[in-house]
Amino acid sequence: MEDAIPEHLKTVRTRPARVREDYEPPYPSFVARYDSSVRKVVMAYFGIQARPENEGHTVGPLAQLSAAFDAPDGPGHWDRARYVDGAGFVTLVSIAYWDDPASFDRWFSRNGSGWTGEEKAAPVGTFTEILRPAVERYETLFSATGRPEGIAALAGGFSDMVREHAYWGGMRDRIPLSQTDAMAPSGSPAVSESGGLRRVVPHHNLCLIRSGQDWTDADDEERQMYFEDVEPALRSGMDFLAREGMSCGCFDNRYMMVVGKDGSPTGKSFAMSWWKSLDALERWSESHPTHVAIFGAAMRYLTTIGPAAKLRLYHEVTVAAEDEQFFEYRNCHPDTGMLRSSGR
Repeated sequence: MEDAIPEHLKTVRTRPARVREDYEPPYPSFVARYDSSVRKVVMAYFGIQARPENEGHTVGPLAQLSAAFDAPDGPGHWDRARYVDGAGFVTLVSIAYWDDPASFDRWFSRNGSGWTGEEKAAPVGTFTEILRPAVERYETLFSATGRPEGIAALAGGFSDMVREHAYWGGMRDRIPLSQTDAMAPSGSPAVSESGGLRRVVPHHNLCLIRSGQDWTDADDEERQMYFEDVEPALRSGMDFLAREGMSCGCFDNRYMMVVGKDGSPTGKSFAMSWWKSLDALERWSESHPTHVAIFGAAMRYLTTIGPAAKLRLYHEVTVAAEDEQFFEYRNCHPDTGMLRSSGR
């Protein structure tokens, strides 16, 4: 087994890891491996929302955004997902990734700044949520290799099986910065507004998780088991975070279905949520009844099917410094994304 933290990011540990030296994980998992020359990445979420009767007005802006991604200095990978939020708005989010911030800056100045910086000639709201973390500040985990998702699509490949997973505290142990830093939050987010454009001034060590499921390889029997036994528990937990997440430190949660560039379903889903801190995410994961139910359903599923399981699971977790965050919203309702964080 390999260590989840690559050699070039290891340092003298001043904070204890939660994994035991003799720990043997019960099943294999893997992390993405990046070239040592990569020092920062960019994770950019471009969202558009509309009432259901106005969803047709999203088609033109989304086509323009897709074309912009193909422009010089465009992202190394992007995907798109759809969901209906708690206020009843259809929301489509295009998530783009870069492993060169300078390339992103050039692209954004020419193609991306107008997404929220300019009014759309349509009854829609738009938002831009960007993290540009140092590689010491995020981690990935995959149940299988060969099909990268999210930021891992920019990696050079995958590790062999890693030890740091399948125990509470694994995601912290996989973040290189955890070797020396508690990554505790400081400050509070605030919202400023000018000319209909709202920006969230962030706090230090905001946490983002993107956690996904891919059932495209599963046969009919396995899909039935997933959608009857696992997905209902997952959806219930995601609905709780969307409605009541502020009670446990979750500013916003989106449970989305991945769609193709033409809007068609793909057999994949993921949730992404903004948390006050990694600690808050850990507490919910370890002890809240909604996540305990998700974990229990998933373990029963994997135990029943065993090594033959074709369901693929993955996640990426980022703890971003204050100067690595950017949030901008135009014509969006007040419960959109990080707008919910102010004054609550």
